[in-house]
Amino acid sequence: MRKLFNNVFDGKTVLVTGHTGFKGSWLSIWLKELGANVVGYALPPYTENDNFVVTNLEDKITSVIGDIRDYDKLLAVFKRHKPDMAFHLAAQALVRLSYEKPKETYDINVGGTVNFFEAVRKTESVKVTINVTSDKCYENKEWTWGYRENDPVGGYDPYSSSKGCSELITTAYKKSFFYSNKAISSVRAGNVIGGGDWGKDRLIPDCIKALKNNYEIQIRMPKAIRPWQYVLEPLYGYLLLASKMYRNEQKYSGAWNFGPKHNSILTVEEMVKKVIKYWGRGNWKDVTQSDKNQSHETEFLMLDISKALNCLGWEPILYVDAAIKFTVEWYKKDNLTYEFDVNQINRYIEKLNENLQFRNIKE
Repeated sequence: MRKLFNNVFDGKTVLVTGHTGFKGSWLSIWLKELGANVVGYALPPYTENDNFVVTNLEDKITSVIGDIRDYDKLLAVFKRHKPDMAFHLAAQALVRLSYEKPKETYDINVGGTVNFFEAVRKTESVKVTINVTSDKCYENKEWTWGYRENDPVGGYDPYSSSKGCSELITTAYKKSFFYSNKAISSVRAGNVIGGGDWGKDRLIPDCIKALKNNYEIQIRMPKAIRPWQYVLEPLYGYLLLASKMYRNEQKYSGAWNFGPKHNSILTVEEMVKKVIKYWGRGNWKDVTQSDKNQSHETEFLMLDISKALNCLGWEPILYVDAAIKFTVEWYKKDNLTYEFDVNQINRYIEKLNENLQFRNIKE
């Protein structure tokens, strides 16, 4: 595995904020397997079933428990470990919670982003910086085509607009402070699924909780269309981008979409039915009308990935059914381990290599 990305990560110190979270834990494991010295900075894990916990990741990397809003502590971690690269994933990532706690959402997602870039600015060792935002950062006009990196950012709800703000902060720091000595990019993915996500009000975790407890899956807006993608798809894109940024700082700096293909865009209802199929049993019901806490949700949002395909050679390789199989397999597994996650990464890499050989693309 260490030969991936031309060994760029081998021996490098890589700081990951949000390493206890869903995507952050998978990214940290992959980086560890690539030979990186991973330093994580995040709040404690959400549940005892989180990917970070069941893989005992705390014992395999340098894990610092801290709040992204605590600038002094964050800066001290940067100064102590002198990372070569930094990925920013720490966030309040739930749309519905952003309605309940808008100030906290902005403090974390906007103020936290400023703290992160200030720490990067004051740490000479950092050569590559990637800010992980969201497809929801775009001003959503319910178009039937994908949003490109140069489309306006915005956001209807506090969460989405906070991610739009995070994008603006990224651009401002890039133009104001990071000229030629540091590479800086922002990355945007779709609705990411995979093992180890137990976030509140997320479709797959809600499905799994219901299935494990033998009760009916309750869903809202079953006809809403979502761009689903397996967690390792965008993470491969982030790592590929970082490896190229390390070798050519300015050429690859900027905003990047890492979304799914059109064949992975399903309605909520279609996704739930597939989860039930691969789980082996289950039922669902629409509770949209009875949901008293219903807040605004987008009906349709899609990313245009032409830039990543043409400039990086990146594209999603898994059909949505394969993504769901990987995901359900994780949740059905008893006695989860770090090695099980690594096995899923290796199986994904095998499929990735088959695709690269077919396309005759060299990294």
